[in-house]
Amino acid sequence: MRAHRLVLLLFSFLIVAPPTHVDAQLKKRVAVGRFEDRTGSGYHSLGDGVADMLITALVKSGKFMVVERQEIERVIQEQKFGESFMVTPETAPKVGQLVGVELFVIGAVTEFGTKESNISVGLSAFGGGVTKRLARAVVDVRLVNTTTGEILASETFEGEESTTGISVSTQDIDFGNTSSWSDTDIGKATREAVDGCVGLVTSNMDKVEWGGKVLKVNADGTILIKPGSEGGVKPGDEFVVVRKGEEIKDPDTGLSMGAEEEQVGEIAVVEDALKGKAAKAKVAGGAKVQVGDIVRQKK
Repeated sequence: MRAHRLVLLLFSFLIVAPPTHVDAQLKKRVAVGRFEDRTGSGYHSLGDGVADMLITALVKSGKFMVVERQEIERVIQEQKFGESFMVTPETAPKVGQLVGVELFVIGAVTEFGTKESNISVGLSAFGGGVTKRLARAVVDVRLVNTTTGEILASETFEGEESTTGISVSTQDIDFGNTSSWSDTDIGKATREAVDGCVGLVTSNMDKVEWGGKVLKVNADGTILIKPGSEGGVKPGDEFVVVRKGEEIKDPDTGLSMGAEEEQVGEIAVVEDALKGKAAKAKVAGGAKVQVGDIVRQKK
């Protein structure tokens, strides 16, 4: 009787257990823009430091392909946006497409600093007491779908760290160098707020569609695509190749609404390439795949 029930249990699990799909291992690409400093604190490179902390946290999560901030800055300079150019919800789709990401994270630091107060520890002829410090950081963040221009989420995250003892001045800290302040009270408070941002990115990534790109078309009928194993693509995976049509703009706002996509072929990955940065794939007969075409998951 027990054996019979065990068989039924296993059979039920096989029925309800979801199948394994390619999208289970594919990593989507994320970019983090320079954070705006709205605190009025005067700290040097505060927005850059908080953005770098978020980039590090996203990389350590192992769930995403994260574009380095230097690459974003390079694209911004090449497009002549200016060195002080701040990515906005309106410009994030264009910048994001230029660096090849599905999601762009933009934000601002709205509160950042430490408050001190004296706490009495009992009656004393000398007025004994200790100093209590409360470090607090508040970050506003928005997630932008670079394909549609849609703001997927907008949240505010707070972090606090309370300690007692000798105060450590942050006036001389270069917040552009994360390692110089990450272990301070204010660094720990900031990391708490940043962890909230990572959670927001994680919970919203299923709202954006994964995409790769055709890098090269070989004479033997194979092609090179990005990403490779770095992005979770492996031999045996099958995809469709699509080509973007004319960009559609909202006649009222003038903002891009994306473009229609036409399927031009199907491919099957045969091997990893360029140390995981790319993959080689075979193209189904008759398909006219071109460099720059987009690789999508099969639906």
